[in-house]
Amino acid sequence: MADDLATALRTATARLAAAGVPSPRADAEALAAHLLATSRGQVLALALRGAPAPHGYEELVARRAARTPLQHLTGRAAFRTVELAVGPGVFVPRPETEVTAGLAVQAAQRVAASGASPLVVDLCTGSGAIALAVATEVSGARVHAVELDPAAHAWALRNLAGSGVRLHLADAASALPELDGAVDVVVSNPPYVPPGAVPREVEVREHDPARALYGGGPDGLDVPRAVVATAARLLRPGGVVAVEHAEVQQEALLALLGAPSWVGAVGHADLAGRPRCVVAQRTGSPAPR
Repeated sequence: MADDLATALRTATARLAAAGVPSPRADAEALAAHLLATSRGQVLALALRGAPAPHGYEELVARRAARTPLQHLTGRAAFRTVELAVGPGVFVPRPETEVTAGLAVQAAQRVAASGASPLVVDLCTGSGAIALAVATEVSGARVHAVELDPAAHAWALRNLAGSGVRLHLADAASALPELDGAVDVVVSNPPYVPPGAVPREVEVREHDPARALYGGGPDGLDVPRAVVATAARLLRPGGVVAVEHAEVQQEALLALLGAPSWVGAVGHADLAGRPRCVVAQRTGSPAPR
């Protein structure tokens, strides 16, 4: 690969494009920015000034061309307004999940606007992305995050340090009985891929942990069903649940979120317009706060 940064970026972009990487130029710039400990904008400025390519750049580009996730190479993943540490052993948060997180943020903000301190639970938290987003964006929110897998829990522990979020190593199906009937918002991006489905993205298929992908059962909905059952137990009357799902699962989850436990169930699309999340409200009139 060429010694000057501008040529190295062009060569890297062509190599990543040939390997099928969806955003070759952006990834080429991000890898250079990582090695130079600077921003992508500054990388472009350095390239215009004839700066040399950083040491180790060719090796990182080769690994990305082999479809190692960009986030594993940089060790970081952007999510809404926060940045998370990620790597092998934890699901890399995706832009699709920002919609799910946003719905939880909105529900918590409505509680906060009433003068109360919203109590929020993030089930199957993985890296802690949704929990951290809620804690960062909703002033006064009390956030609990639950993760069963020890490897993912270790990443969440790192990401949530100092955030005020309380992290629990526990099963989403039985977690937090001490909060039964008291929670304002339950949110989850649970494992939901059906057993016969193969994720389209190489990075997901070959690098995300299977435990974070496959939801169990013939339809992949065993874990999401457990999440809905836990939400029904945790939420106060009028509380809100938001659950992410696969494109083909929205109808099944909407059917699950019906009477007598739920009202107002509605599906939401992700940033690409695909069915991605369902939201519903716990039946009953909210008690005075």
